[in-house]
Amino acid sequence: MEKILKTPGDVFVPILPAIVASGLMMGLVEALGKAIPSFANSGWYGFLDLVANTAFALLPVLVAVSAARVFGGNLFLGAVIGLMMVHPALMNAWTVTPTNQPAVWDLGILQISQVGYQGHVIPVILAVLLMSVIEKWLHKHVPEMIDLFVTPLVTVLLTAFATFVVIGPIFSILENWVLKGAEWLVTSTGGIGALIMGALYPWTVVMGLHHMYNVIEAGMLSGSLGLNIWMPIASAANFAQFGACLAVAIKCRNAKLKSVALPSSLSASLGITEPAIFGVNFRFMKPFIAGVIGGAFGALFGSLTGLGATTYGVTGIPGLLAINNIPIYAIELLIAAGIAFVITFVIWKEEQPEAAPAGDISAAAAAAPKTAELEVPTVSVIRCAAGSVLQPVKGKVIAREDIPDETFASGVLGDGVGIEPSDELVVAPFDGTISSVAESQHAVGVEANGMEMLIHVGVDTVNMQGDGFTCLVKEGDEVKAGQPLIRFSREKIKAAGYSDTVAVLLTNSDDLEGVECGAK
Repeated sequence: MEKILKTPGDVFVPILPAIVASGLMMGLVEALGKAIPSFANSGWYGFLDLVANTAFALLPVLVAVSAARVFGGNLFLGAVIGLMMVHPALMNAWTVTPTNQPAVWDLGILQISQVGYQGHVIPVILAVLLMSVIEKWLHKHVPEMIDLFVTPLVTVLLTAFATFVVIGPIFSILENWVLKGAEWLVTSTGGIGALIMGALYPWTVVMGLHHMYNVIEAGMLSGSLGLNIWMPIASAANFAQFGACLAVAIKCRNAKLKSVALPSSLSASLGITEPAIFGVNFRFMKPFIAGVIGGAFGALFGSLTGLGATTYGVTGIPGLLAINNIPIYAIELLIAAGIAFVITFVIWKEEQPEAAPAGDISAAAAAAPKTAELEVPTVSVIRCAAGSVLQPVKGKVIAREDIPDETFASGVLGDGVGIEPSDELVVAPFDGTISSVAESQHAVGVEANGMEMLIHVGVDTVNMQGDGFTCLVKEGDEVKAGQPLIRFSREKIKAAGYSDTVAVLLTNSDDLEGVECGAK
């Protein structure tokens, strides 16, 4: 269950730079447009709004590519699935209303609704998961002679039908249930309904449902009340996630986590919470729960004090320009963020490496000799102007193109080599910093002098979920050339039906000069 809950975070972490930048710009452009009416009608506003909205308008594409990486599918097939779900021929999901329904394709035995999946997360992830399963099965069963064109064709076609006939429609039904329940809670139960929805709102963000709340907000503004009482609830929920994420940014010591959490919290304060939720809070869960609690009590306060907005689509700090009572709204935000911040600061602890039990000589302890005793490799496998990459595991060095994985072999993840291992220990290829550690412990990233390395043990070994792998370092560690990084079992990899070839890739090879690959 924990792995299932963490999957959205694993998918979103690599695309955080794109959505953090878009989130910050969206908030700032929206705020300027509200503060300066003439700017809202200018060419500058239109251009900046385009730049800011691109990542979110085509979010399914980014999610699909990242999900394909997580599930071990072809990245480009994943991109096709994502593009298909926001194809211009489909009606934009954000424009669907009870009076503005999409057309359908009548295929005889079934009908397909011509509606896109803008803003959605879960259906895209499910579609790419299915795509990856189909693709892997076909690779194993289709003769190699025809695999190149049969597997992609069948994979895309089957995934497309499943997505538009099963995954999409079912998700739409669940969406309608959530929206109707939310509208009833907000309009019929007063403060209790606001409390409940303040707590539920972040979960709907995780499911990609939150954009559809615009339908409820528009209905409130056009009704007899003429006031959007949903906006304060959403603001409280969003600002609480800001408070929780800010607590992580302040409390954590890991420089890489801090560099993600701080801008993500700023984005959340402007009403764009995806970076904070998927990149930090939901990833560690406790900050997310703290945000849920803070959002619930902030929403309760907002409901009891009669807060409402004159528009929709803005929350957080930009919401100050649309609210009916600025001082009370500011207090609501402080309550939501304050509660979330305090709870997170108290209950969340940064993960530390597990210590070996007393008297137990573990693999990690046995493989972590003092610097003076390190066996530093003597063969370089990649050379460039920034430095040399030493052979990180003993064995036969092969060309990148010969790695038995299309993604690695194609060079889409960078230039490098493969190694058919004769040993079961991966060591640091140079003095540097551990930039990433796969959850399943089968891969690590190492950085130094502008070089960004990925060392990936085996092909599709992410599916082994850590069985047979022991990672000896953690993200942020400083390592020396020859220092043990991963121990792995070749026997278990082979038993699982996977290749044990180790991919050693310079992921930013396009940015470096004089890249040369091969044993030397």
